[in-house]
Amino acid sequence: MGVTAGKEIKMRLRSLNRQQTWLLPPTLDELIPDDHPARFIAMFVDNLDEAEWRKLGIGLEGELLGAPAYHPRVLLGVWLYGFMTSIRSSRKLEVACRDQMPYLWLTGWQHPDHNTLWRFYKEHRIEMRHLFKLTVRTAVNMDLVDMAVQAIDGTKLQANAAKERTYDAKGLQRLLEHTDTVIEELEKQNEAGDDPLPIHLPEKLRQAQLLHTEVKTAMERLSVEDKLKRVNLTDSDTKLVKTRQGIVSGYNVQTVVSPFKVTKTDKTGGMFITAVAAVQDADDHHQLVNMLEQAEEMTGKKAAITLADAGYHSGTNLAACEERKQIVAIPEPQEQRAKRPYHNDFSYDAITDSYTCPQGQTLKFLETRCVVKKKVRVYGGLGAVCRLCSAFSVCTKNRYRGRELLIGRYDTLLRNHREWMATPEAKTVYQRRKELSESTFGILKEQMRFRRFLLRGLENIKAETFMVATAFNLRILYRVWHRQWNKPWKAGVVGFFSFSSGLFLTFITYSNAKLSENRVITC
Repeated sequence: MGVTAGKEIKMRLRSLNRQQTWLLPPTLDELIPDDHPARFIAMFVDNLDEAEWRKLGIGLEGELLGAPAYHPRVLLGVWLYGFMTSIRSSRKLEVACRDQMPYLWLTGWQHPDHNTLWRFYKEHRIEMRHLFKLTVRTAVNMDLVDMAVQAIDGTKLQANAAKERTYDAKGLQRLLEHTDTVIEELEKQNEAGDDPLPIHLPEKLRQAQLLHTEVKTAMERLSVEDKLKRVNLTDSDTKLVKTRQGIVSGYNVQTVVSPFKVTKTDKTGGMFITAVAAVQDADDHHQLVNMLEQAEEMTGKKAAITLADAGYHSGTNLAACEERKQIVAIPEPQEQRAKRPYHNDFSYDAITDSYTCPQGQTLKFLETRCVVKKKVRVYGGLGAVCRLCSAFSVCTKNRYRGRELLIGRYDTLLRNHREWMATPEAKTVYQRRKELSESTFGILKEQMRFRRFLLRGLENIKAETFMVATAFNLRILYRVWHRQWNKPWKAGVVGFFSFSSGLFLTFITYSNAKLSENRVITC
């Protein structure tokens, strides 16, 4: 709006007509841009060969009898694009297939309902984890993954179950007694009066009997599994885990992340998930070796250095990594305690099998002792000498035996690793752990809204986790594809994109530095 010669000039408004008809209707292909992520997903799905579909357990022939079914390419494309755009619910996907242009283009203007989408996902979600390996191998074959370093980390995500429904044996017994009382009262109410008995059980009674069955099943499981102390009635596989939001019923999601390879022409950075798992164990110690093995199996290579936080530090893990010839950088879990005076300052003499303290006293081997179900070698000095030492009460307060050292099986390995972590090389490379692991979880939780699971049961949770990781990698591969699409290629130059070691997809054809109307898609 402006003012000229003292007069106010009004801008015209565009007319609004929701009944507008198209004289020349556009084609379906014109609904979305040529570099839209939905096109990338369609290209990914359309170029899966028969071998890949067999690995997914999906046939492309259809059935001879009955109404025509939706093509598996449509349903798989919808689910992949849904996970990629943070839609993991079949009902929300049904709405998207009716309202959102990318989904309308992806389905060819078809509208699969939530039951169709759910049945397809339920039947094939376990096998869909093969797609994750396909994305990893694609990135590796295109030399996009920097295998010089990888980071392992875990995060706790809430299950589709309330923690209030988690009970121990005593809690289940109290709940069972209360349920029996409620069922007895409801049955008396139904039997009273002259009205005929209902054909179907009343809702309250049906729910009470269902709860009674759930409680009995949970009690039987607790009696059989000795290590199981609590069970959740909604999702029997979930465990109580500690998160920043407090204690929740959830699962532990583990990832191995490698950085995007930075080149002279591409310095944008990024990361790929090369291994992923969902486990019940809230402790990370037992996951290190499993994740290393999965990452090597997925990529076909072994990373030069692996980074992990203190939750993975143990002598057992260091020994396993040494056997695998895998260099790892893992800080000690009690770093402040390790820096305490007279904690790790004892030198060992292998010839005399003794230790020397910083004050010069010799600690000789005394005995083998069992501590927390582990055998340790005990070394000690003389109590009289320790009492006269200037470091007494700082080094030890035992007036009778003096200072004792408990040396475990992996003490030498732990000491060597402590020395390696103190080197400038280890300190420099370990600084990359946060930018890899924590950035990945930030994207998964904030951008992809993966803060809680929608499914129940460990196997289903694993399948959901693999699908989210697949979508994460597809987002990165789309970024590469999009960057190449908009690259000012010279006339006659054709770019290619590889979806597996033997499958190359030609996706760009430029003529005179402009996009040709006829895109070439060949296998």
